[in-house]
Amino acid sequence: MNLNITTDRPTFVTHLECSMTGERYEADQLHGLSRVGRPLLVRYDLGAIKAAIPRALIEARPTDMWRWRELLPVRHTDNVVSLGEIETPLVPIPASGGGNCWVKDEGRLPTGSFKARGLVMAVSMAKELGVTRIAMPTNGNAGAALAAYASRCGIETIVFCPDDTPEINVREIALQGARVYRVNGLIDDCGAIVGKGAAEGRWFDFSTLKEPYRIEGKKTMGLELAAQFGWKLPDAIFYPTGGGTGLIGMWKAFDELEKLGWIGSKRPKMIAVQASGCAPIVKAFDDGVEHADRWEGAHTIASGIRVPRAVGDFLILRAVRESGGIAMAVDDDLIEEAVAFCAREDGLLLCPEGGATLAAYRLALKDGLVSEADKVVLFNCATGLKYPMPEANDAIDKDGVIDFDAL
Repeated sequence: MNLNITTDRPTFVTHLECSMTGERYEADQLHGLSRVGRPLLVRYDLGAIKAAIPRALIEARPTDMWRWRELLPVRHTDNVVSLGEIETPLVPIPASGGGNCWVKDEGRLPTGSFKARGLVMAVSMAKELGVTRIAMPTNGNAGAALAAYASRCGIETIVFCPDDTPEINVREIALQGARVYRVNGLIDDCGAIVGKGAAEGRWFDFSTLKEPYRIEGKKTMGLELAAQFGWKLPDAIFYPTGGGTGLIGMWKAFDELEKLGWIGSKRPKMIAVQASGCAPIVKAFDDGVEHADRWEGAHTIASGIRVPRAVGDFLILRAVRESGGIAMAVDDDLIEEAVAFCAREDGLLLCPEGGATLAAYRLALKDGLVSEADKVVLFNCATGLKYPMPEANDAIDKDGVIDFDAL
């Protein structure tokens, strides 16, 4: 892959900033959460970028994730730990979603999920800042991406999974070089173990939003959408929301693009999609509060969004409300139905979390929250090949003979 960047490239990072208080932190130093326990955001000299980098220059570059390098935090090319992060396609699904609905298919990325975006950036920065040992809680795909990138650059990795994490994810994490442990609990229980070990100096905590750089990788989803839609954003984005890093990142991307003068002030409605069995953001949205209580008894087939509590809850809710969007919950049976229909009628195999966005879009159409004329993007966050599928009906009898009458 051609990163198309020089070894010592100019960087426009100025500092880090607490997302709640605005307190300033020095760049080029290792940070976790801010002093008040909230995520840190990377800030750039956008005026300098605007003066130095015309939009046409971005358009002329290869369409990989690194075309956006001036809006990313890695200062030295040698620290980029790439596995080939492509720009993911917008796939129309006319049978499932109509003529103005596209799926941004993140399953095309390394390790088969959009977790590659955040983890390539976080691991590259960990390498740049001298981190040698990392631990993370995961429902599956994030751990796989961390294992792949960290192993590639020699960073030791320990991953903790809920004990019902799909077996394929556990094996993938282990095969790609991480030590992986099953935990009798949910992802926040795994996170408590990681936090305790980090406090004891055993490793650096790579939990969602507990380091500043995963957001920067995930925000490239928003940067790509702007370019793919000709620098005009879609009317609505349906995003499967667990920790919410991507939704927060896209909202940050849109703000930065407007300040650069590359897009206008119009924003998509940000629709945070959760499962009915784990919907803390939906409840907080409906209750009109800024922070979400822990969701007890969390359960859903969409394991990637089974996150009982998100450290960036207020950032998710802020983006949803400022955009005029909504938080929605969908039942597991609707998720399964959406996955099956899209596969059968449109030929696109969604993961359960992606199926949740399609199910939510159908409900939103029915309830008048969006119209068929609205340009809508659904995020499919991983390849459906990673997830259990229903048994296929076949026409082969127990003796291995094809029953032609059943064909």
